Amino acid sequence: MGNYDDAISITLAVTIVVSVGFVQEYRSEKSLEALNRLVPHHAHLIRDIPSNSPPMANSGAAATVEIELQELQSKSPSISNAVKASTTVPANELVPGDLVLFTVGDRIPADIRITAATDLAIDESNLTGENEPVVKYSDAIRSSKSLPIQPPRSPFYDAPASGAVGADIRLNEQHNIAFMGTLVRSGYGQGIVIGTGAQTEFGSISMSLQEIESPRTPLQLSMDRLGQELSYISFGVIALIVVIGLIQGRKLLEMFTIGVSLAVAAIPEGLPIIVTVTLALGVLRMAKRGAIMRRLPSVETLGSVNVVCSDKTGTLTLNHMTVTKMWHFDCAEPFEVHSDITSLTPGPAARTVLRIGNIANNARLSRVHANSPASASSAAVLSSTDDGASGSVRSRWVGQPTDVAILDLLDIFGEDDVRDRISARVAETPFSSERKWMGVIIGSGTPSESSSLAAPGGTNMAYIKGALEQVLARCDTYLTKDGREVILDEPRRQAVRHAAEQMASEGLRVLGFASGVSRDGGKGRTLGSRSGTPASRTSQGDDDERYTGLVFAGLVGMNDPPRKDVHKSIRRLMAGGVRIIMITGDAETTAVAIAKKLGMPVNDTPGSRPVISGEEIERMSTTELSQAIASTSIFARTSPDHKMKLVRALQARGDVVAMTGDGVNDAPALKKADIGISMGKLGTDVAKEAADMILTDDDFSTILRAIEQGKGIFYNIQNFITFQLSTSVAALSLVLLSTTLGFKNPLNAMQILWINILMDGPPAQSLGVEPVDPSIMNRPPRPRSARVLTRPLIQRVLTSAMVIMLGTLAIYVYEMGDVDDVGHPGKRARVVTAHDTTMTFTCFVLFDMFNALTCRSEGKSVLRGEISLFSNKMFNYAVLGSLAGQACVIYLPFLQRVFQTEALNLAHLFKLVCISSSVFWVDEARKCYMALQRRRAVGVGYSSNV
Repeated sequence: MGNYDDAISITLAVTIVVSVGFVQEYRSEKSLEALNRLVPHHAHLIRDIPSNSPPMANSGAAATVEIELQELQSKSPSISNAVKASTTVPANELVPGDLVLFTVGDRIPADIRITAATDLAIDESNLTGENEPVVKYSDAIRSSKSLPIQPPRSPFYDAPASGAVGADIRLNEQHNIAFMGTLVRSGYGQGIVIGTGAQTEFGSISMSLQEIESPRTPLQLSMDRLGQELSYISFGVIALIVVIGLIQGRKLLEMFTIGVSLAVAAIPEGLPIIVTVTLALGVLRMAKRGAIMRRLPSVETLGSVNVVCSDKTGTLTLNHMTVTKMWHFDCAEPFEVHSDITSLTPGPAARTVLRIGNIANNARLSRVHANSPASASSAAVLSSTDDGASGSVRSRWVGQPTDVAILDLLDIFGEDDVRDRISARVAETPFSSERKWMGVIIGSGTPSESSSLAAPGGTNMAYIKGALEQVLARCDTYLTKDGREVILDEPRRQAVRHAAEQMASEGLRVLGFASGVSRDGGKGRTLGSRSGTPASRTSQGDDDERYTGLVFAGLVGMNDPPRKDVHKSIRRLMAGGVRIIMITGDAETTAVAIAKKLGMPVNDTPGSRPVISGEEIERMSTTELSQAIASTSIFARTSPDHKMKLVRALQARGDVVAMTGDGVNDAPALKKADIGISMGKLGTDVAKEAADMILTDDDFSTILRAIEQGKGIFYNIQNFITFQLSTSVAALSLVLLSTTLGFKNPLNAMQILWINILMDGPPAQSLGVEPVDPSIMNRPPRPRSARVLTRPLIQRVLTSAMVIMLGTLAIYVYEMGDVDDVGHPGKRARVVTAHDTTMTFTCFVLFDMFNALTCRSEGKSVLRGEISLFSNKMFNYAVLGSLAGQACVIYLPFLQRVFQTEALNLAHLFKLVCISSSVFWVDEARKCYMALQRRRAVGVGYSSNV
């Protein structure tokens, strides 16, 4: 029949629909493949250890970050025996009850109950999303009731020296469990396998990813309804036309041909293709702005998002701890530390704080700077430099975030790292969640940089930093601003606490610093460790008593500062009706302080809940959480598991939710959310595969740009639907009215198919790439239940269709009456000629072109200059191409025979342009009326003025 364009369009549409199920399965498989890449391939299995081996936990050996498995053999008899007795086996051969050894660089091969550990720190960021390594130990964990929790899965929780861990212990607080797939960053340990395969945390996530279905987007739901409704209406009208024609005595074949042609033209079968093209082009634009969309329908869903649940660390903040305030005695209040403070020379007290932070520090130069260390002045410039576009902070140090922040502060003041120029460490007391402080003992010797750090000959020096109360309890004196030591009485202790409370109220993490002569009497044995690395001897038990009688130096306050301009993005989103919810693992006071800095609303009225903790989330039902979440936007001390419950609670309220995440444990919540957003830099492969959108710059402001594009794309979809439906309605009503009046069909089958090509072709597609209006963020999100066909859109379609139909019918009737009736002199005969159908056909096509111009925006006027004629080049090319095609149809002889047309002169064309432009003038009048209504402050809906 020659309807190749329709065959291709329908085939592509069916292909897209059929592919949806395949894509869903493929995405699930990719998530599982990414999860499997994190599963280790081997394990060090201990089959037998001689019974006379001393317990590993009593070994005096400690591991540095450079330690290897072979190095352990020479440092500890128990490890040496364990290594000799261990066997490297595939990780999938482990079974509960196996004893496994692990050290630096190993991925944990199963869920393991740790039975012995030395300086063990494990990176669980791919599981929990928290970047700071977690210190692990073998002690039992007890619940808040101080009772051992019953083992949830495995009988091996009851192994000797083990404690049971239950579901009410947060994942990042299970310090005696090593989870499969996590990475050992320092130290070494051994433990008993308690879970493998599906019985591990990774396994449970894998199972949940298979069970969770990504929700259908509002656009998919709307387009499904729209397609059904248009089909029913179109077939009903076509059946009516056929019935009327048959009643009038017309031939069945004629009415069948008309019916088929109208079905092809009236039903916009090209709509799915145009929607797909529009979404695909939107994806390309968003990728240029740092947001990679993994699912096309999710592009439009962004425009419906009314809640964004965002992680604090790395998304709202820089993910780089930074010292912002310092305090020492004789300061009225804590003072700001800025990157431009390099011109300030620190006094004796401030320099002492810097030196203690420098010496009691395990951060080191990054590999980039290790071979060519910068001077203090150039390092100060580097430390204070940030990338304005991405918001990332440059530092020459790597290590624990707290240690790096202190050395960055050293660089800001232009002070040198002295660890290589002082005596070696005698011992080190590592930080732990129970101890809450870290200390080092430096061998006898006098640092040349500061007399306040000097000690009498032959004695060792102690340096500590940590939680204020712990440090303060170990101090007898304090250092004044000019470097004198004075007795630390109770009023002075209260002054320190007051300064710390001031900083803590601003959401800062407060550390105290102190130093003094070690109480070991100088008898500590120096083992030749570099002072910038962990000592070869780690303090245990009574060794902590050496850190007493110290001199208190001062405080520093640090935090992870907000990203540049993120507060502006939050304000713009809230102005557009998008609610921001902050989710963090920080304490409540820190979370509230950061929220206030970001400009987020904090509900601190009496009786309200400004913040909800993770423990409270666990106790609440989904209904209770849905009620509480209505007035609370800050959630503190949360874990990734809480995100899923938050998503469910928000969706139960009818919200369209965007959720950010980067860890493996975030994957189920990302897949459950309407828009799952993964971080491109810090996100794990599992999180990226489960997400709908990936932020290449990990910047919250990119979410604003993506939502802006999503809103604009939906309104563009509405605009080309308006164009297509007005064309379809006009064609149906034209044929219906002509048939009812007894006229011959004004358009033949080929002409109807040509109109269908224009309706589904370049003009419609070009409307889908109309530039997004920046003011679109001032409009609220589209409700999930809202239809694509809104009442204003239907009114606009019917108005334009009526104008097109009446104008085309008027031309048709007029052209039919321009021939003399031979049988009735003086009367005009209603004879349909090729000229008549050409005029009617061309009039309809020109109406379409003017209608496309008005459909570029629902409320912006071309006449008032609100839309530039040249802002959408693709539209201009599409219109010119369509007009050129119409000229070929009516002027080229071989096409004249196909379409049954004939050439028109300039007078005919001028008349047709004048008549067909009426649809443009009518719609411009409607837009002027809308503008007048807006100026009178009449209510504006979400679909206005786009």
